[in-house]
Amino acid sequence: MIITSYFPPEIGAASNRIFHLADGLKDDYDVNVVTPLPNYPTGKIFSAYKGKFSSKTVENGIKINRLWIYASVSKNKFLRLIAMLSYSFSLVWFIMWHKIPDKVIVQSPPLLVSFTCMFLLRYKKRKLILNVSDLWPSAGLELGALKEGFAYNILKKLEAFNYKKADLILGQSNEILNHVKTITTKPELFLYRNFPEIEFPKLKDTTAPNGKIKMVYAGLLGVAQGIYKLCNEIDYTAIEFHIYGSGAEEQVIKSLIETNKDLPLYFHGRVNRTELHKVLLSYDLTIIPLLNRIYGSVPSKIFEYAKLGLPMLYFGGGEGEDIIKKNNLGWVAKESDYEDLNTVLKSISSQRLNLELKAAIQHTAMIQFDFRKQLSALKEVL
Repeated sequence: MIITSYFPPEIGAASNRIFHLADGLKDDYDVNVVTPLPNYPTGKIFSAYKGKFSSKTVENGIKINRLWIYASVSKNKFLRLIAMLSYSFSLVWFIMWHKIPDKVIVQSPPLLVSFTCMFLLRYKKRKLILNVSDLWPSAGLELGALKEGFAYNILKKLEAFNYKKADLILGQSNEILNHVKTITTKPELFLYRNFPEIEFPKLKDTTAPNGKIKMVYAGLLGVAQGIYKLCNEIDYTAIEFHIYGSGAEEQVIKSLIETNKDLPLYFHGRVNRTELHKVLLSYDLTIIPLLNRIYGSVPSKIFEYAKLGLPMLYFGGGEGEDIIKKNNLGWVAKESDYEDLNTVLKSISSQRLNLELKAAIQHTAMIQFDFRKQLSALKEVL
């Protein structure tokens, strides 16, 4: 059983990561996913599920139980807490009345949801596997979403409880696993990167006739990514900037484009993942930004874009920066330093962004970011 707060048809790294994990395990296990009714990132239950208290389906050979949630992406912390509590209550009810398999993978964060699962299942003699994708609450502190105090200290206690009750912890970065070691040495640790399971597409030349680099960002338009600030800070002299996605900053980005029509800045909205992969092949360069460096975070886009042969400009620091450098996947700009970002952009000529570079990046992905090889190693420790 995989218990998660995010799952397709929701978009984003978290839902993609869990889907590929579930899909990869179904050949060896009877996989059952427990997740809320889809609502992310809009904060509204998707139209196909409106009016339902729960949903039980089989999709791609995976049993999926979708549970009731009070959906919200409000900035009001009380409403966000209500949303998390509502899913936790649904999980309590589900766990009480359903048979739980021998092995349970719990996604964390959200901390409150993962705590509910670890607390309820700790005496059921099940193997508890905690899949840690971000280090909350410390990541929240770095993002400015949390402040030190009573609530933060409670979350730290929940985090420590979760780690200590796990039999196995999957961490998407070495920084996450090193952090866990500072709290407990009880669980077995396994580095489980967010390698996507996608076909390697045929690459094509994308050199623009005007000599400008066609740079693209695709993903969530949230606070952590800082795309609105990026739009205001980058030098457009040598680039066109294209944006795909949705999220909290979508409207302000649209307004910026509307009031600055002379800028080579384009918003294309949200497209499904299959279509996005096709679209991305027409761009020269992608940017992977984080507004602030987040300890433990490694954007999954790195591995996905490498398989697409798309050169990257990484602007977020930390372990992600090291992966770009080590594997020659593109360029790195100093975190939060927009002057350095523009300097790096000017140094990247469209001539260097050629088919040879793209092919080299894709070849590296074939060898270093092999989903099936990683999955086989994971099955040995489950």
